[in-house]
Amino acid sequence: MSTQPEKILVVDDTAHIRSLFAQMLTAQGYEVQVAANGASALEAVKTNPPDLILLDIMMPEMDGYEVCRCLKADPSTRDIPVIFISALGEMDDKVEAFAVGGVDYVTKPFQPKEIQARVRTHLALRALQKRLQATSEALAVQLEEVRARNEELDALARSMAQELKSPLTAIIGFADMLDKLYHTLPEEQVRESLRTIAANGRKMERIIDELLLLAGLRRVEKVDIKPLDMAAVVKAAVRRLADLIEERQVRILLPDTWPTVMGYRPWVEEVWYNCLRSAIESSEQEAMIALGSTPEGNDSVRFWVRVQGPGTFIPGPADHPDAERGLMTVRRIMEKLGLKASVESTADQGVLYSFTLRRA
Repeated sequence: MSTQPEKILVVDDTAHIRSLFAQMLTAQGYEVQVAANGASALEAVKTNPPDLILLDIMMPEMDGYEVCRCLKADPSTRDIPVIFISALGEMDDKVEAFAVGGVDYVTKPFQPKEIQARVRTHLALRALQKRLQATSEALAVQLEEVRARNEELDALARSMAQELKSPLTAIIGFADMLDKLYHTLPEEQVRESLRTIAANGRKMERIIDELLLLAGLRRVEKVDIKPLDMAAVVKAAVRRLADLIEERQVRILLPDTWPTVMGYRPWVEEVWYNCLRSAIESSEQEAMIALGSTPEGNDSVRFWVRVQGPGTFIPGPADHPDAERGLMTVRRIMEKLGLKASVESTADQGVLYSFTLRRA
């Protein structure tokens, strides 16, 4: 695999020195630029940034120290290593060179092998610095993602603890009542109590299933994408919500036909289930909830759940943690499919939950 040659800028006001460096470094496989003064050097760095600079100190108008100060003052060039090449051999000259940001100092006359060795060393250090910087940036992104996920998981854990506590309290309460008063209660009240226990048990089961689904989504890398019978998928999602639909007395409006799209059926059913459940829980009693689809371009279809009627609103974590968790599940699934989901609210059209799938 071929790689681009490393670029070196030689800055010296003496023509034969520039030529000597150019010949020597080109023979070593480097791409060499030359500049006769400080202003030309700064312009060359701006238009074609090098990997390393060999910089003379004694130049007219702008000496090497000033050139190096300008380079180090600019965030886009401050990390380019600068090796000073100078006839000045006093300690003060060397100290000044390092003080303005140079990484090395070679006095004239120099030995070609010495220059080559120092160039190789500082280019290797620069390459290592770039790799470390890239790794650091990648780690910073990963740490931010972990932080965001941890915050999300903390919020999810609090939400689920609250939700599980409510049905569990109901189950324990009704079970205790039946244990103590079973023989004195009317038969219908006993049956109603048992139905309440069963309904709350199913609610707890749904909460746990959703937590397992969210946990599983993080591990899944690839799923089997196939054409979907959307009518069957929607029917299955509606069936799972039968208790909630009956409790809230909502009316579900379905289209006559559905377009054929590509997807992974278990996940798409879960998306419908959570969008529909969120819609029911964010609506008033006896609301109408319409399901449908709208083409998007030539290759996608937007599916939607619209809450119709007065008093609709977008659920928030404090008001409807169950709905909020459902929307989190929808977002995670759509991210895995490389697609999108959204929630919109308007005064005249109510709340619209939607997601996009590709046509078959």
